[in-house]
Amino acid sequence: MKNVLDQFKEVSLAILPMAALIILLQFTVIGMPTDVFIRFLFGVVMVGLGLFLFLLGVHIGLLPIGELIGSNLPKSKKPWLVITVGFILGVAVTIAEPDVRVLALQVDQVSGGEITNTTLVYTVALGVGIFVALAMARTIFEIPLKYLLVGGYTLVFALALFTPDNFIPISFDAGGVTTGPMTVPFILALGVGVASVIRGGKGSSSEGFGLVALASIGPIIAVMILGVIYG
Repeated sequence: MKNVLDQFKEVSLAILPMAALIILLQFTVIGMPTDVFIRFLFGVVMVGLGLFLFLLGVHIGLLPIGELIGSNLPKSKKPWLVITVGFILGVAVTIAEPDVRVLALQVDQVSGGEITNTTLVYTVALGVGIFVALAMARTIFEIPLKYLLVGGYTLVFALALFTPDNFIPISFDAGGVTTGPMTVPFILALGVGVASVIRGGKGSSSEGFGLVALASIGPIIAVMILGVIYG
């Protein structure tokens, strides 16, 4: 019950200020048609309800299961298994990410179907999966995060020299949309769970952070490579 009340307060604080501002503008500056304004109010209610249920599901189900998977994988004593599962989960949660679907749909429409919705979704998902696997390897083998970040972005800027201009903004947007409400909670919980076991308890679980930073590089590189292929 406490989770329900906390999520209700969180969603209310997130949505009500924006709704109040638009309502104020409606009666002072904008003056949009009545039917559009009614649809806006209906949309606010639906968004609030959906966000409330989503966040409740994240806290009740996604976060615990992600951390549980992360804390049990290292007990197999098989680094390749941890890395492989990290790759598979990275791909799976990205395919389910709503923000990625929105970007892919927009690119499909703008490109006239040349770059299909499915092509972009799976390209982005593959990029995230590879870099989540790399993040798992970083935790297992104690590779400093700064080396991976510098190496990753060096590759990004090198690829940018060969990528068609119209693909560069899409690639960076792809990196942004993967940090959405589906991917981030699960990947963070997975990373903290793995680190808490490998690094010897909760005191070292902060080593699990940095996964999202790495995961956002993967889609940029993947989409740039896609651009080189299409270009």
